[in-house]
Amino acid sequence: MKHYTSIHDIDNIHAWIEEAKAIKANPLKNIDLGKNKTIGLLFFNSSLRTRLSTQKAALNLGMNPIVMNVSGDAWGIEFGDGTIMNGVTAEHIKEAAAVVSQYCDIIAVRAFPTLTDKAKDESEYVLRSFVKYASVPIVNMESATEHPLQGFTDAITISEYSKKTKPKVVLSWAPHVKALPHAVANSFTQAMQKMEVDLVITNPEGYDLNPDITGNTPIIHNQEEAFKDADFIYVKNWSSYSDYGKILNTDPNWMITKEKIGNAKFMHCLPVRRNLIVEDAVLDSDSSIVIQQANNRTYAAQLVLKKILETKEIR
Repeated sequence: MKHYTSIHDIDNIHAWIEEAKAIKANPLKNIDLGKNKTIGLLFFNSSLRTRLSTQKAALNLGMNPIVMNVSGDAWGIEFGDGTIMNGVTAEHIKEAAAVVSQYCDIIAVRAFPTLTDKAKDESEYVLRSFVKYASVPIVNMESATEHPLQGFTDAITISEYSKKTKPKVVLSWAPHVKALPHAVANSFTQAMQKMEVDLVITNPEGYDLNPDITGNTPIIHNQEEAFKDADFIYVKNWSSYSDYGKILNTDPNWMITKEKIGNAKFMHCLPVRRNLIVEDAVLDSDSSIVIQQANNRTYAAQLVLKKILETKEIR
């Protein structure tokens, strides 16, 4: 595998899940695989789980991680072609990606969307520029439209906790004080579409995700109806896609409560705002598997890095 930028880079999600479980059972088995190899973790945006889990995954493989907060510590990077650079940017991605490629054997990038320019965000200009101009493999640690490390993590977690051959999985919108990206919801949807699950999405009117991603997945605008007989309820806020980046609804009735989830397992990518997205009674109960889910971030990232290290493309 040359790059990992999307859930679609997973050729067989069931095989990947089983391999990730094997890594979880023996995390240091391949500690010599990344010996004398360096991974650069470049963060244009803040992170906790993604940064620490990817760094730990690299260390479990014997790699040397270098972490940089690009937006605060580096020169401003220009991504446009033919730009007269007489503004705030001091370095072009063509040079930046080429230089970092000389220091690192793998580059992992995290860059959020603008949520103001749909076409620009969907072009994935930051991630795709690194793929285009870097000479080493690129890993997506969350981009404008996708978070494939999180999506794969969620697939591992559902596989671990499922008691049915085909569990019912519900992705539910919940209210938030800020306009948030679609990346987590998109990648979760794509991951579930690869699995043997009964997937349903529920959100208020005006919050349907990109139809090119949801495809034939049922979208129900009645949360109570969607939750009926659910085995897993995955909760995430996202801003409007049709009225791009806007907050159209802050209805507190969409918050997740213990009464609503019944016997379902509660999932969230974290961080989560208590008593806005979900009440304490859910997060502090045995129904919540958010901590176990977060733990799986390491093994999802470790498998991705392992597959890249095992390819012939890496120098």
